[in-house]
Amino acid sequence: METISYDDFLRVDMRVGTVVRVAEFPKARHPAYKLWIDFGPLGERKSSARITRLYRPQDLVGHMVVAVVNFPPRQIADFMSEVLVLGVVEDDEAVVLLQPGREATPGRRIL
Repeated sequence: METISYDDFLRVDMRVGTVVRVAEFPKARHPAYKLWIDFGPLGERKSSARITRLYRPQDLVGHMVVAVVNFPPRQIADFMSEVLVLGVVEDDEAVVLLQPGREATPGRRIL
């Protein structure tokens, strides 16, 4: 694995946000949800997330997530994904979302 500098790490802007809305995403190539996430002062951002194996839409609203907010937006089918929600990919391809261990202020930076 290639190493990076601390300055390289700091260029990745990871923030905590709260999921405020979830919708099924049948047009996605792989099973996914459309997420709308509140990042406090950064506003609401959208993400396409392949998390359908372990999470139901109704359980995600109010859930805190960690996301990269400074990647360029990416078109996924008919949806513009603005942030990358982070998770652990298990051997069976199920994704476990990363989240803070306690309530945190939406929009706060991850270091």
